[in-house]
Amino acid sequence: MAFVIFLIPCFVISTDIAFSCQNADDFVGASAPGDIIIGGLFAVHSEMLHPEEDPIKPVIQNCAGFEIQVFLQTLAMIHAIETINNSTLLSGVTLGYEIYDTCAEVTKAMASALRFLSKFNSSEDAVEFKCNYSDYIPRVKAVTGASYSEVSMAVSRLLALQLIPQVSPASSAEILSDKIRFPSFFRTIPSDFHQTRAMTRLICESGWNWIGVIATDDDNGRFALESFGVQAMANNVCIAFKEMLPAYLSDSTFHTKVDHAIEKIVKETGVNVIVVFMRQFHVLKLFKKAIERNVKKVWIASDNWSAAVKISTIPNIRQLGTVVGFGFKSGDISSFQEFLRNLHEKPTENNKFLHEYIMLLSVCEYLEYHDFQKCIANQSQDDLLENAGSKPQIWRDDFLNANIEQGFIHSTILAVYAIAHAIKGQCKDRDCKDPSALAPWELLEELKKVVVIDDDKEVKFDPNGDMSTSYDVLLWKEIDGHMEITTMAEYDAEKGGFIFEDEEKKKDFLALKKVQSTCSPHCRPGQVKKVTESPHTCCYECIYCPENHYSNQTDMDYCYQCNNKTYWAPINSTTCYRKTIYFLAWTDWFAIFLLLLSAFGVVVVLSICVIFTKNLDTPVVKASGGLIVCYIILFSHFLIFLSTVFFIDVPTDFKCKTRQALFGISFTLCISCILIKSLKILLAFSFDPKLQNFLKCMYKPIPAVVTCTGIQVIICTFWLIFRTPFVNQNFSIPKVIILECNEGSIVAFGIMLGYIAALAFICFIFAFKGRKLPENYNEAKFITFGMLIYFIAWIVFIPVYATTFGKYLPAVEIIVVLISNYGILCCTFLPKCYIIIYKQETNTKSAFLKMVYTYSSKSAGSVAVSQVSLDSKSSSLRATVTDSCKTENDSENGNSHFQVPGQPLIKGKVLPKNAAGTMIRKRVSSI
Repeated sequence: MAFVIFLIPCFVISTDIAFSCQNADDFVGASAPGDIIIGGLFAVHSEMLHPEEDPIKPVIQNCAGFEIQVFLQTLAMIHAIETINNSTLLSGVTLGYEIYDTCAEVTKAMASALRFLSKFNSSEDAVEFKCNYSDYIPRVKAVTGASYSEVSMAVSRLLALQLIPQVSPASSAEILSDKIRFPSFFRTIPSDFHQTRAMTRLICESGWNWIGVIATDDDNGRFALESFGVQAMANNVCIAFKEMLPAYLSDSTFHTKVDHAIEKIVKETGVNVIVVFMRQFHVLKLFKKAIERNVKKVWIASDNWSAAVKISTIPNIRQLGTVVGFGFKSGDISSFQEFLRNLHEKPTENNKFLHEYIMLLSVCEYLEYHDFQKCIANQSQDDLLENAGSKPQIWRDDFLNANIEQGFIHSTILAVYAIAHAIKGQCKDRDCKDPSALAPWELLEELKKVVVIDDDKEVKFDPNGDMSTSYDVLLWKEIDGHMEITTMAEYDAEKGGFIFEDEEKKKDFLALKKVQSTCSPHCRPGQVKKVTESPHTCCYECIYCPENHYSNQTDMDYCYQCNNKTYWAPINSTTCYRKTIYFLAWTDWFAIFLLLLSAFGVVVVLSICVIFTKNLDTPVVKASGGLIVCYIILFSHFLIFLSTVFFIDVPTDFKCKTRQALFGISFTLCISCILIKSLKILLAFSFDPKLQNFLKCMYKPIPAVVTCTGIQVIICTFWLIFRTPFVNQNFSIPKVIILECNEGSIVAFGIMLGYIAALAFICFIFAFKGRKLPENYNEAKFITFGMLIYFIAWIVFIPVYATTFGKYLPAVEIIVVLISNYGILCCTFLPKCYIIIYKQETNTKSAFLKMVYTYSSKSAGSVAVSQVSLDSKSSSLRATVTDSCKTENDSENGNSHFQVPGQPLIKGKVLPKNAAGTMIRKRVSSI
């Protein structure tokens, strides 16, 4: 380093003669004659020296900061042209070139563009003004370049005046795809739209959303920043800060802005990823400051510097952290590398860039690699004056190979070949050795259709003038103590995804996720982002998804809502769960218990049938109405027990319609038969003449049963037709779907039950009046008890049914049905079964006659006393009781009617002695 410090001042003494522009030919950097001349614009130097004199004169100044990478691009253009001239591609037509150094300045590039526009073979290099340039022959037919988008924008507007095609291998600004503003611009690389989208994809897949951006304050930097901002916003990536550095190193505020950018990076501790859209010499200055401040981040490099060897070889570059970038897809450049090995044999008379490089070698040849590179970059054209004639003793061709940025070299060669193929297409039917035979605007039209074979693939320009090639994803990786620029993946611009050659490279890609760069921690599945007061959407709080909502990805902006009817979700859920379908299943223990009770009831019914059938001729069975009536009642009890089956398992429309109708009609039939029995008992043992006459009119068994049951059938039929029950899904419980039968009409359900209750109440009244029957014939008393059980059960049922909820709601009705059915069945038949089985001595005709005789004697005496008492109080009362129903049927359903004795009661006398006996015989005959 001491030698460098000593060496550089030795060459500061200079004049403005050697490299200054004295005439137009001095302005050309490299040239070669040919039938068709192609222009070239490359920023071989990084800056243009500015004069210190005052006032400033309009003089094109010399440049400083020799850029090896761009110098190699000029050599790639020369190599491509020489290769084409040595091939049969253009059939005898040779290509020449004129390459100019823009020094990364728009002003100098515009001067070069003016010379391109000058008339061919004009001694004064004058640009003629014309209204129509169709027949105008400029100095060049096409232009390759420029290196920077800002320069290309300015030059392209000027070249568009004559529609001279411009094919850039490096200018990637998205705005250059606008064919209205830049009609003659083409490029052999993708636009920044694809690059910024690739960057955003990398950021998203790495789990980052809080980043910083640093860009140069020029057209290229601003447009790249704008394009990246749009992509970032679309992918929920927030830009924590944006720092713009001056476009020119000569700007007096440059170092202050760099220091400010570093301070911003250090201050934003949550930002660990920095995207950099800058030129290489800007990145050099920034990184040197960052190394001094021990800044360690992930740096995402744009295509301008992602493959820059002079940056990757900065001392202590590993301290900066990880550098990952995007470079243009490279191809086979082995022939160019061979060209470089023979470069020392090339003449330098018409190549000032090569001549300058040779002088730089002589000045810096004894330095180590990095010092050698630094020495070359720090020399100005003025500095090399005194060594103009010296030659280096060491060529150092390895230095050129080490600084090759393959993507730029490949795109430069591709640009020359695209122009050559366009020339070939236009020169099929014309002699292109004549400069006037081919106009630039004709070449422009041919370029739009040209197809070039690149690595066995066809590539062409799209309607925007871009070649949508892929990107190489580059990773700066330390290998054996040296920072190597390796290809980690390929980004497919069309599909928008990354392609990995092997698992090792994929692991390197996935390792980027270890770096955290978020404003807020990632919200896990089951959580949702709640925006805070920060203006950035990436700064938020994570809150749990509420009940019946879920999120199944990280960092979701909202929770998905479950279908509340069929799904549910707890708080902080990552998915919806299907609701459990509840119904009273066969396997439910309570359902099994109820079914056992129903089955037992069926067994009891069948047992009673057997007992009554075996004891058909006994007085107890005959007194119960005969076997047919008993069978009808028992069959109705059987159907009631059977109806409980329809309340269990999965509800269906058939079950819903059947269960209530079956229960209602069966129960009505049962109550109707018992009502007729109650009426018969009351008629048999009633000694009140008025009541007996009324009961005789009412006692018509078959019509009464048919009528009572028929009314219930009509009620159920109307119910099933107009408001039929149906299967209903009850969603009121959060986690459960209850399958239940909706009765269709509560009114119809109420009418059905109310009608049964009305019949039961009438039956209860009749039975209650006959409760004091003989001990062995006390059926009315038990019917009364049965009806009481029925009323109590159903009165309790109403509030319980109204307040019960869930799958056990059908069980409530089953219980009530069983209780009422068991109550009536047991009260009606069990006492008789008990007499038949255990008191057979009372189940004889003589025993019944004795019991009836005793009861009738008491009842007749009571009636006589009552009549004498009434006769004494009312002299107008007649003894003869007129029968209201004078015509009596002898028998109905096998049973005789009863005739109240008709002897007139004589005032003050008692009944004859044979009156009680006559009444007793009639009671017995009725039984």
